[in-house]
Amino acid sequence: MSTEGGCPCGQPLQYEQCCGLLHAGRKRAMTAEQLMRARYSAFALGHRQFLAESWHSTTLPTDVRLDPAQEWISLEVLATGRGGMLDHDGTVEFEAHWRRGGRHGVLHEVSRFVRESGSWVYLGPLT
Repeated sequence: MSTEGGCPCGQPLQYEQCCGLLHAGRKRAMTAEQLMRARYSAFALGHRQFLAESWHSTTLPTDVRLDPAQEWISLEVLATGRGGMLDHDGTVEFEAHWRRGGRHGVLHEVSRFVRESGSWVYLGPLT
């Protein structure tokens, strides 16, 4: 996915002024939603290191694998629960639209986020 025309996360900023700041380590996510958007952009752009660094230590997979044939095409945030600047946990419900070959699909998830060492991290899906 190209970063021309804005950030992959769907915010009206250029990638370098949005998720690119988090991916480069120049800024930390202030909210659970901001981290979730940055993680979506990391999936879309293939930034495995950022994904690993933003995963909770207890749920981090041994190998963060990305499918190069899967193209992430858009993100829609449906709802948030807590996850603000003063919270310690939160949820973000989203739909991530993808394309692989001639097939299209949607990943729908309610993701759980918590603070670990002061930073927001992805804990896993709400089950």
